[in-house]
Amino acid sequence: MKKIRYAIIGAGTMTREHIHNISIINDAEVVAISDIHKQSITKCKKILKKNVLFFKNHKELIKKNIADVYLISTPNFTHLKILKDVLKSKKHILVEKPLCVNTKDCIEFRKLAKNYSSIIWTAMEYRYMPPVAKFIKEIHNRSIGSIKTLSIREHRFPFLVKVKNWNRFSKNTGGTLVEKCCHFFDLMRLIIKSEPISVYASGNQDVNHINERYNNRKPDIIDNAYVVVNFKNGVRGLLDLCMFAENSDMQEELLAVGNKGKIETSVPSHQSGKSSSEIRIGLRKNLKTKRQIIKVDKKILNAGYHYGSTYYQHLSFIKAIKKRIKAEVSLQDGLVAVAIGEAAEKSIKEKRLVYMNEIIK
Repeated sequence: MKKIRYAIIGAGTMTREHIHNISIINDAEVVAISDIHKQSITKCKKILKKNVLFFKNHKELIKKNIADVYLISTPNFTHLKILKDVLKSKKHILVEKPLCVNTKDCIEFRKLAKNYSSIIWTAMEYRYMPPVAKFIKEIHNRSIGSIKTLSIREHRFPFLVKVKNWNRFSKNTGGTLVEKCCHFFDLMRLIIKSEPISVYASGNQDVNHINERYNNRKPDIIDNAYVVVNFKNGVRGLLDLCMFAENSDMQEELLAVGNKGKIETSVPSHQSGKSSSEIRIGLRKNLKTKRQIIKVDKKILNAGYHYGSTYYQHLSFIKAIKKRIKAEVSLQDGLVAVAIGEAAEKSIKEKRLVYMNEIIK
């Protein structure tokens, strides 16, 4: 079968990670990129190994009709408008997280895409980090019995500098708990296999970007938070986020406890240089312990900053296209992850428990 042809809308940091990962997949290639920012285009040109067409805007790109897939990797606040334009192509769509900056926009797009015949996939790549994927599999195989609590910690570096500093303001991003943490709310829902009913969060902007000003505007994105999500089946999820912990050895840590035991794993930070991590299962009965080392090929690690997840996500996406099966990460998945983040942002602002029916109406 011929290679899957990707056209990428947006030429920023994440696009360059996609380019690196697609380049090591035999049955995929990048054929075109669009962006209005010349410096971003120049950076992409430097890492592309073959001739690729470049466009100043996505509408010109779509008119050329040269791709099988449109990958949307633009600032969050542009997603809805671009998605509407790409829908007209009737091609497969991979849209970077968050799906949109708020639940209202996600619902609007879901309605527009209701009868769309091609795949629409929300890029929740953290599902595909090898230790996380194994963690999920063990829980679903009931290795710890019936899950009761789930904890996720991410201690990491601050937000990167973006074009025109668009990511310094919640209006553009949806807020940190939408922009960054939709990944973790997606994982909670996937692992727990239930729907969220309420959210309580406590967080603040304590360290990052406090002294920055853009056109006399102060950034308003929080840099740390605790978020508790209550699910319909009685399971609770906890997120511990800190974005001024760039010297962490482990960037993400996941722990789940069931009636029969506990499972835990971690994802090394990029700077640690580690290519392996461990899954540990501690059973209550006879206090038995099981351990397994999860290794990731260094070629895959070197293709990005998300511990192999972008690579494995593309493999699953391409498989869905070729076998004509549904997306593993649906629009509904993208919508609910945004909604939980929106509820958490609202909880912090209003200092109260927020029910999900206040957000998804």
